[in-house]
Amino acid sequence: MSRCLTERSIDHVVLEQGEVANSWRKERWESLRLLTPNWQSKLPGYSYDGEDPDGYMELPEIIDFIDGYAKFLSAPVQTDTTVTSVAYKNDRYQLSTNQGNWQSKAVVLASGAFKIPNVPLFNGALPSSITTITPDQYRSPDQLEEGGVLVVGASATGLQFADEIHRSGRPVTLAIGEHVRMPRVYRGRDIQWWMDAAGVLDERYDEVDDIVRARNVPSPQLVGTPGRLTMDLNSVTDLGVKLIGRFAGISGNRAQFSGSLRNVCALADLKMGRLLDTIDEWALDNAMDDRVEAPERYPATRVDDAPPLSIDLANGKIRTVIWATGFRPDYSWLDLPVLDRKGQIRHDGGVVDSPGMYVMGLTFLRRRKSSFIHGAGDDARDLSDHLVTYLEECATTSSH
Repeated sequence: MSRCLTERSIDHVVLEQGEVANSWRKERWESLRLLTPNWQSKLPGYSYDGEDPDGYMELPEIIDFIDGYAKFLSAPVQTDTTVTSVAYKNDRYQLSTNQGNWQSKAVVLASGAFKIPNVPLFNGALPSSITTITPDQYRSPDQLEEGGVLVVGASATGLQFADEIHRSGRPVTLAIGEHVRMPRVYRGRDIQWWMDAAGVLDERYDEVDDIVRARNVPSPQLVGTPGRLTMDLNSVTDLGVKLIGRFAGISGNRAQFSGSLRNVCALADLKMGRLLDTIDEWALDNAMDDRVEAPERYPATRVDDAPPLSIDLANGKIRTVIWATGFRPDYSWLDLPVLDRKGQIRHDGGVVDSPGMYVMGLTFLRRRKSSFIHGAGDDARDLSDHLVTYLEECATTSSH
């Protein structure tokens, strides 16, 4: 957004609570890799230029990429600046920070969707003998106690944790709710290549039947590895990870789990099949069939006939619970009536329900790719166009 505003000669400042790429530096685990291939790492005027376009950036590379972009732009970033309040008075936004106050005609909220871990309320009912960890606190298996680990959540983060922790020698149980299954490579090409080429990632928010539902779909089970391996429930089962249903609550010292595991997995398999059908149809319509590998369908997710519906948490077998159950934004500093009853910001494709306010970086903000690095550029162009028009209208009104 800073790049787009600079191109339009709009004076602005970027307020950053920590340092550039702060959350990547301080709130990510050591083995993290992007789930998008390097060729998709691109921002307006800047893109990956290394020797491994089909690889996946490791954490230090991600930090360098974002830090390099800030330097490339000479972006007007003011670091170590915590915004404590945003209010709207006298046709201007009043921003209070630990480094002084600001006024502006327009504000862009780019604080992200992944700020506060979504931890169930019954977390407090876990026995005191169990340590709980959220993804922003996890760094590596070395920090965990010896003994069993219950990983809650089976999207990309939960799968990687289950795989990595089980390989460290700790028995892992994976609690599974709704999830999105995908192969890493399909017909010889990265699944992201297919979704990009077939236009899936460019689908707009105003083109889907139920945008609220689309914005709440879990992130896909995609993990970047040097071998471009598919990681799914079958792959972690092959390692010895135990699968169990959605963590539903706690009764006494027993964790209670949903009995819908088989149905949830069958639905994920069905939806993956539909995605692959869409890709195959696109390949056929665009004369790609003879240039790529043959279509393929994958074995169904293997689930025990009767997975346990409860686990005793007091017998010492489970020592750690990791809540890989997603995140939510933090808008506690917004002194404006722009949040819905669930605490989510009300917006129409990033245009917030407050004059001159915009939001960036949310899931399916304007396009299905909005939450990916390469999705930020198109969203920023659209929203900066709207912002400039708003400022021009403000100038016209004030001149009259």
